[in-house]
Amino acid sequence: MSERTAVGVIRRRTPGARALRVLLYAVLFAAALAYLLPLVVMVMTSIKPLSEITPGNLLALPEAPTLAPWIKAWGEACTGMRCEGVGGYFWNSIAIVVPAVAISTMVGALNGYALTKWRFKGSELIFALMLFGCFIPFQVVLLPMAQTLGWLGLASSRSGLVLVHVVFGIAFTTLFFRNFYVAIPDELVSAAKLDGAGFLRIFWRILLPVSAPIIVVSVIWQFTQIWNDFLFGVAYSGHDTQPVTVALNNLVNTSTGAKEYNVDMAAAMIAALPTLVVYVLAGKYFVRGLTAGAVKG
Repeated sequence: MSERTAVGVIRRRTPGARALRVLLYAVLFAAALAYLLPLVVMVMTSIKPLSEITPGNLLALPEAPTLAPWIKAWGEACTGMRCEGVGGYFWNSIAIVVPAVAISTMVGALNGYALTKWRFKGSELIFALMLFGCFIPFQVVLLPMAQTLGWLGLASSRSGLVLVHVVFGIAFTTLFFRNFYVAIPDELVSAAKLDGAGFLRIFWRILLPVSAPIIVVSVIWQFTQIWNDFLFGVAYSGHDTQPVTVALNNLVNTSTGAKEYNVDMAAAMIAALPTLVVYVLAGKYFVRGLTAGAVKG
């Protein structure tokens, strides 16, 4: 039997196989709809005037779509005693996330490089202790970390929140980069050492150029974890340095007259948009990066 004939036989499916495939796609489609339904409801509610929401039909399409709830959520909604919207807190989150992601990713890359290509006595123990940091509940360290931030003069500041997220992110980023670098042949590093290259030169010229997949993984992971954090944000920030998640909680729980569900949903969408954009644009690279380091080690 030729290769073409074999392929033709494989492609010819029985009615039972076709029915099973149709059923499978139907189940997957139904699951996708169920998963996306809350997001659809949020988007539709956020562009409805309040008069269309009070009758109680969440799934009805907006009759007179408006961006007024988004404008109010950004710059006018009350988040506690102030009515300045969530816009300022959104930029607080940006100011916290960008340096925290960059620093934790770079430190994790250097740690993973040192633990795999410059092994030393006790390196496996150090890696095990750092790995243990991935499983420490955040609530356990709230008081010790608050005391540390006070000693450093970083209490209720954005810099303090950056430090907290860097400290807790290093364990994860080190794990990612260590598992990725362990699959890179040691002979490349040995050859570079013979040519006189040092620690940082080898890292910069050999390891870093091939690290794009795992850098994407680290950035997406850290961005999502830090952006969605509420516990550290509410515990270690002042009013002017709160991230958007804390402001969203304050907005939803602030009662001044009628409950404006459209404004609440618009604020929730504003808070969720960055992570949605990151996953839509780079989600496939996240999976590729995770599997890239799964061959060895």
